Amino acid sequence: MAHLEREQTSPTIFRAIKPKRAFEEISAEIKRLIFKGTLKPGDRLPSETELANQFGVGRQTIREALRLLELSGFISMQKGGAGGPLVVDTILNSIGNSFLDAFQMKRIGVDELTTARLEIEKMVLKAACAHAGDQDIRALRENVVNARKKIGQKDQAFEENILFHKLLARASGNHVFVVVMESINTVVGHFRSFLGIDLELSRKAVDEHVLILEALVAHDVDKALAVLERHLMDVGEGFKRVAVNQELSNFIV
Repeated sequence: MAHLEREQTSPTIFRAIKPKRAFEEISAEIKRLIFKGTLKPGDRLPSETELANQFGVGRQTIREALRLLELSGFISMQKGGAGGPLVVDTILNSIGNSFLDAFQMKRIGVDELTTARLEIEKMVLKAACAHAGDQDIRALRENVVNARKKIGQKDQAFEENILFHKLLARASGNHVFVVVMESINTVVGHFRSFLGIDLELSRKAVDEHVLILEALVAHDVDKALAVLERHLMDVGEGFKRVAVNQELSNFIV
């Protein structure tokens, strides 16, 4: 009897398990089909009414499931007569924005960002030198051509310079690098847009991208790494100079 009493008076440390709600199950099922490849980016999902009929639930449950998928970056709700839920690939954007939020909460400075970029991008570049294919090289060449065209028109190659580093990550053949670089480049893009980088720094970045690409094509890893290090240190110093000019000598995002 004493044993039973001890069991009855034990403190509760576990919470009751709640069954998964219908809209979460529907969201999970649609994600499963996306991961499997049955549903691909660009595919349009059935209407709310048809989805409700297929899943055997009400339209409100379907709306909640679609809202959850949209917030997670799996679908986009298109407007208009031909609108509706469209499968998209915005997960990397969602990860990047979450990473930026974390940086802002922790108040990361320019020096910390530059150091982290340098170490990570060295690994990315080594992998790219070993694994880049013809399609990767074409994409990188097209990128620097477009960037030089913008510079020639006295316009900053903001998007092109960010994209160059994303293309390097894709050329590495390592999807983890792609995710990490997407996150880092979201923060870099925030720095650039917030501070405003002058045309000369943008031009120099393009020139260094060209040198990195040439070294990558020649499989000259040492030269590629040397140019990358100089390039990222220059960008970091450029960020700091602009911050000082804006009386933000200890600029923190």
